[in-house]
Parts: sequence; C-alpha cells; structure tokens
Amino acid sequence: MAKIFITGGAGFIGSTTSERLLKEGNDIVTIDNFNNYYDPKLKEENLRIVENCAKQYHRSYQCIRGDIRDKEVMNKIFEENNFDAVIHWAANAGVRPSIEDPLFYVDVNINGLMNLLECMRLHHVKKLVFISSSSVYGNNKKVPFSEKDPVDNPISPYAATKKSGELLCYTYHALFDIDVSCLRYFTVYGPRQRPDLAINKFTRLMLEGKPIPMFGDGTTSRDYTYVDDIVDGTIRSLKYTIDHQDVYEIFNLGGSHPISLKGLIDVIANTLGITPIIDQLPMQPGDVNITYSDYTHAKNLLDYEPQVRIEEGIRNFVDWYKKENGYE
Repeated sequence: MAKIFITGGAGFIGSTTSERLLKEGNDIVTIDNFNNYYDPKLKEENLRIVENCAKQYHRSYQCIRGDIRDKEVMNKIFEENNFDAVIHWAANAGVRPSIEDPLFYVDVNINGLMNLLECMRLHHVKKLVFISSSSVYGNNKKVPFSEKDPVDNPISPYAATKKSGELLCYTYHALFDIDVSCLRYFTVYGPRQRPDLAINKFTRLMLEGKPIPMFGDGTTSRDYTYVDDIVDGTIRSLKYTIDHQDVYEIFNLGGSHPISLKGLIDVIANTLGITPIIDQLPMQPGDVNITYSDYTHAKNLLDYEPQVRIEEGIRNFVDWYKKENGYE
C-alpha cells in the first residue's frame, strides 16, 4: 500500500488510473483545476466515479480543486501529507491549441512542473512518474519510434513543453536523487476520453449525422492505445520507480499497430453501422505524419504488453458513449 499524489486526477486517464490504484489498496490525494478546456461536468462525473470506488474499497481519497502553479496550495498539500510517490498528469493538452496560445502552454506545462518538482525536493518525496507524450518525436523519419531516437525537433509548443519536462525531471534526478519514469503516451482512447479527441469527436458527429473533418488525404497514421493498456503500463512504471533506486527511465507506452485516419473513420463507421460524411480539409500545422511506438524497453523492464486491438477498443468506446449519451 502506498500514498500517491496525482495531479490532473479528475481527467480521462488520471481518473481511470486512480480507480485501479484504489482497488489495489492505495490511498490517493489529487489536484485538478476543473478548467473549461472541455465541459467541467465530465470531470465532475469522473470524480464521482472515483469517490464511489474509494468508498467501496475503503480507501482514503481526496480531490483538491486547485492549480499546480499555485505555490501556496501545492506546499500545503505536501506539508499535510507524507507521499510515497507522485504521478504528474496535470498539463495543457493538445497540439493545435498550443500553437494558438504557446505562452499559456509554457506557463502551465513547464512552470507547473517546476512548482511540483520544488515541492518534491523541499518535502523529500523521491519517486515521480511524469506523463510525457509521443509528440516529442515530431516527424521522426525512423519507425517504429524508440526512446533512443533523437527528439530535438518538436513541431509544436506542446511537444516542446513535454521534451522540456523530461529534461527538467532529469535535472532533479541528477541533483536531488528524485527517481523518475517519463512515459511517452501514444494516442490514448477509450471510455471517458476527452471530447476534443478524434475517436470521441468522430463518434459524436457520425451519430448526429454531421460531416467528419478529415485533415489531409486520410493517410496520416496514429498508434492508438486503449486506456486499460495505458493504465496498466502507468501502474507498472509506478511500481518500478518505487521499487528501484537511481531511476531515470523513458518508456514508450503504445499499441504498436498504427492505423490511418481513413482506416480509423472506417472502423468507427462500421462499428456504428453508419456511412460517414467526409469533409476533407488541408493538413494542420503541428500534425505529424505517423506515430508508431516501439515498446520493447517497457516490455523488458515493466513486462508491459498491450492487449486491446483497435477494433475491440472502438467497440468498447462506442458502447460506453452510446450509453452515456442516451443512444440506448
């Protein structure tokens, strides 16, 4: 049993991971600012589910409504708790919005992380899982992407903040003996997925009989990873970081089966039994041609092995979405 501090814990992946950690006998304190990047009601529902889980499994769970950039709030949290480890999700997400407002992304994703790292240093918390992103690879020419590949050419402010975050984590590891695992997530989907992400958005538009915006010719590919597999990899990395000393590791967590944008639309359409209306649009700045994970390192050190293929995962998501939105 451990006491875990989770930032961004009311979000899609943070709330799903919190449930699993509570079921495994851990106690959790989380912080989330419930901002309006998407409808805060969705996070409120996530929070309700996690609170019910904590009650069912008789574990301690506390959600603090606050901002990771607020030094007073963050210091108070660390003063009042003796954490065994931290998982850091809280960040501004999204490639395209980061191009529109890069200063805000730098403020939250870099200054917020610095605030967290300083709290960990001052309060002697030595174990951190930092959630990075496959966006750091940019338009990597070699596929699949390996953690050993150079990631010096990010093509969006979001990607640049995630690479910066990995570097800052290494600095605090080297200077202050904080053990860190950085997780490069490859496009995560499944129940509770954010409404701005493709699978959620395409499902909604198809059910409403509206056109699907397809940027480019449909050949760009993404390595979609089902949320249960991501949660499994995240918890495995947490346990690895807690159980070992002198840790600074970067892990790809992906599915290793990229699918084209057109192929993804077809899978969703077939699952729904709907013929999609396609609105073909130009490629967007910051979009990459392909993401494709080589998760050999995570398999070797964490025994990570994704189980859910895209057809099964889409079916699970569609079933959840239709139930949540009154289509059944």
